[in-house]
Amino acid sequence: MLKVIKAKLHGIRVTNADLNYHGSITLDPEHCARAGVMPLEFVDIWNKNNGARLSTYVILGEPGSRCCVLNGAAARLCQVGDELIVAASQYLPPAQVPDQRPRILTFLPDNRIDQVLAYEVTRKSDGTMGFAIVDEHTHGPDGCHTYTNVDVTSVRNDLLGKGWSEDEVERFCQNHFSL
Repeated sequence: MLKVIKAKLHGIRVTNADLNYHGSITLDPEHCARAGVMPLEFVDIWNKNNGARLSTYVILGEPGSRCCVLNGAAARLCQVGDELIVAASQYLPPAQVPDQRPRILTFLPDNRIDQVLAYEVTRKSDGTMGFAIVDEHTHGPDGCHTYTNVDVTSVRNDLLGKGWSEDEVERFCQNHFSL
C-alpha cells in the first residue's frame, strides 16, 4: 500500500488559534466538502511561514466562515495570518493510484477559494506514469463557465454575502450568465 494525497487546502490562512481548546483544526465545512476532507479525518499541516509540521484531526466550523483555527497544542505552531498547507491522505495499492483524482483548493488572502485543481496520474503506453495538474475551474470573477436559467439576483446576493465587491460580482455575472 502507498500513502498518497487525497485532498489539499493549499495556502489557507490561519484565522484564529485557541490554545485552550481540546485540540484539532477547525475548518469551514464548505471548504472541506469541496476538497473531499471529512470531519474527524486526520490531516497533515505544514506552516509555510515558519516550517512547522504537525498532524491533527478536522472539526467543522460555521459554513461560509472561511475559518482555519488551530486548537490545543497546534495553536503554539501557528499565528493568525500564517499560510498553511492542509493535506489529507489515503492508502492505496499502487495499481489504483491512476484511478484517483485528488482535489486541491488554493486560496486568496481572505480564504476565498481561488482555484480548484486536480492531480492526474496517467498510465503511459510504455508502462511509465505521467502527472498533470488540471485546473477544474476558477471561482473568481473571471471564471470560464456560462450558465442559463439562473436566478441572477440570488447569485449576486450570495456573492456579496461572501465578501465579493460590487465590481467582482458584476464582472462574474457578465462572464457567466446570459443577461
